[in-house]
Amino acid sequence: MTRWPATSEAFLALTGAQVPIVQAPMAGSSGVAVAVAAIRGGAVGSLPAALLSADQLRAQIAEVRAQASGPLNINFFCHTLPEPPDETAWQALLAPYLAEEGVTGGVAPPLRRPFDEAMCAVVEETKPEMVSFHFGLPEGALLKRVRATGAAVLVSATTSEEAHFLVGQGCDAIILQGAEAGGHSGWFLGARHNPTPLAALLADRPDVPVIAAGGIVDGADMAAALQAGASAVQVGTAYLATPESLIAPLYRALLGTEAAADAAFTNLLTGREARGIRNRLMRQLGPIRREAPPFPYASNALAPLRAAAEAAGRGDYSSLWAGAGAARVRPQSALDLTLALARDALALLETDHG
Repeated sequence: MTRWPATSEAFLALTGAQVPIVQAPMAGSSGVAVAVAAIRGGAVGSLPAALLSADQLRAQIAEVRAQASGPLNINFFCHTLPEPPDETAWQALLAPYLAEEGVTGGVAPPLRRPFDEAMCAVVEETKPEMVSFHFGLPEGALLKRVRATGAAVLVSATTSEEAHFLVGQGCDAIILQGAEAGGHSGWFLGARHNPTPLAALLADRPDVPVIAAGGIVDGADMAAALQAGASAVQVGTAYLATPESLIAPLYRALLGTEAAADAAFTNLLTGREARGIRNRLMRQLGPIRREAPPFPYASNALAPLRAAAEAAGRGDYSSLWAGAGAARVRPQSALDLTLALARDALALLETDHG
């Protein structure tokens, strides 16, 4: 009989998962196929909603439900969407690149939108087992409606202060997002981004199920996180390397190579700090620039540059989000990855307790 640590059993009871793994929601990079595979492997499958309309999300949830039976997490952003900013300084900074690529401004990509009334209605209608939030919590009335559906509420924390604050708000589980995690940092308390190593977050973890995120790409990483007190792990970058992910070929080709280890937090690509493999823009401008418009507007002016470069097989202006283990991932199906993570971690845990 499979025996996970007692802390993991609490997570499994909360979520209905068979293994203590959450497939990370990655907006624009993962969707129905990855979520279905993770659920079939006994994990929590996740759908990212930040780039979807309510109707698109409703349709994707139906697709997952038709193909797999198990716990589903829907992930939403909780940022405040500012008014469109003055992009004069940003456009001036990008002008040489636009000239070099021979492109002008095009159609802006879909904005990453915060959780709202329409998305809350989808949650009420579809009743996912879990709802997770990034960049803090939604306003109280919406959160109350989410809780009324019976969904477990999970929220990302990037510091111990955030983690303990979220417990005080009644969250069912906390995703401890270490500095090693790829993609957008979910920080929401304090004026400055303060990435904290996962080990430090686990050492000061609150007394609720905690999900370790950051640099976890194989069974050994998973076992180490569980031994350090995590109830479960959230895995993202390793799922990017699966054929089910939605990433571009040039992005996929970098994963599992030494080049993928050269990463940094940058605000150039969206206007908010996110960890990704260094591209040309990050190298030449530096990863952090105050000219970048606030999240999520920075991506607008980059859209034509990104499209032109990607059409030529270059990721010069692309969001190549990656966690600290990106150089160690290897291509395999999302189902095989899920099964291998659980099998290998459990074998190591049983050996240590043998």
